[in-house]
Amino acid sequence: MTGSRFSPLYVILPLGISFFTFTQIAYLVDAYRGEAKEYSFINYVLFVTFFPHLIAGPIIHHKEMMPQFASLRGKVLNWKNISNGLFLFAVGLVKKVLIADSLAHWANPGFKAMSLTMVEAWATALSYTFQLYFDFSGYTDMAIGLSLFFNIQLPQNFNSPYKSASIIEFWRRWHMTLSRFLRDYLYIPLGGSCRGLFRKCINLVITMTLGGLWHGAAWTFVIWGFLHGVALVINHLWRTIGFRMHWLPGRILTFFFVTATWVIFRAENLPQALVVLKGMINIKHVGLHTGITQALPAGRNEIVVLALLYLFVTCWKNSAAWVMNLKPNWKWAMVVTVFLVAGIFGMNRVSEFLYFQF
Repeated sequence: MTGSRFSPLYVILPLGISFFTFTQIAYLVDAYRGEAKEYSFINYVLFVTFFPHLIAGPIIHHKEMMPQFASLRGKVLNWKNISNGLFLFAVGLVKKVLIADSLAHWANPGFKAMSLTMVEAWATALSYTFQLYFDFSGYTDMAIGLSLFFNIQLPQNFNSPYKSASIIEFWRRWHMTLSRFLRDYLYIPLGGSCRGLFRKCINLVITMTLGGLWHGAAWTFVIWGFLHGVALVINHLWRTIGFRMHWLPGRILTFFFVTATWVIFRAENLPQALVVLKGMINIKHVGLHTGITQALPAGRNEIVVLALLYLFVTCWKNSAAWVMNLKPNWKWAMVVTVFLVAGIFGMNRVSEFLYFQF
């Protein structure tokens, strides 16, 4: 009809749609291979909709979950699991609310700035590097903790990834269930490492590029995945010729590479990423100026906080290591209580988990 206007069609997708999809792809492929023996519709619905991991992982396999759902031991109260679960939930809450959300106030202004000095650019990049880790690992801790209330053990998803001394080690420690999925359902079906070195390198690049595209239909994600694929290829070639780097320079080089590529991952577009990346190598303007520092609550103290966080994630035990030897007593009860109270009182602003968008 003349003069009529139609609003554009917006597709509303549920939260964590990619994790729904990965879970069901894994089940269908396992069923096709004959590895999934359970075909009950009720059990399938339980497997897909188990709520703790639903929004942002970990990515689970049918074969590791259904025996736990069917186990009689899972249907009785287990105080050890409850205490461990409460500890992990409290730790995850503190990671998210007190650390990750605070770092967001430092990272976001940097990615909106038109120019940055070297210190500001590194402060921006490192703020997001730690924000993403504490945000995502915080959700994982809470998901694993909640599952333990039901006597269900979800797979570990993080193992101190910033301690990695190589990019190969990084992907064995970061988002471990995604790495497992990409290996089992993409890299190996492409041929893996069974068809020669050249084909192995191509398969690595394809796998990581598609892994980047899984995060979103944007060139920044594609480039991020491609760069990690190239880095994995270089790392494997180094090992092929017998080159071994000492753990200390290896850890520093890996951390710098991961931080730089997180900039591309975080940026809304390539020009925005280039502003931060150029600032990181801007030796002509090293110090702070009155640019984004006006938006940083900590000002110069931010550098000290980021340095302490780096020491924390590279020298301290992670939550999975702590909970392995956790012995419930009054001391730990007080620690968990303080964490829960601090986390609850810290929820005075609207925030969402970063991986909710993927």
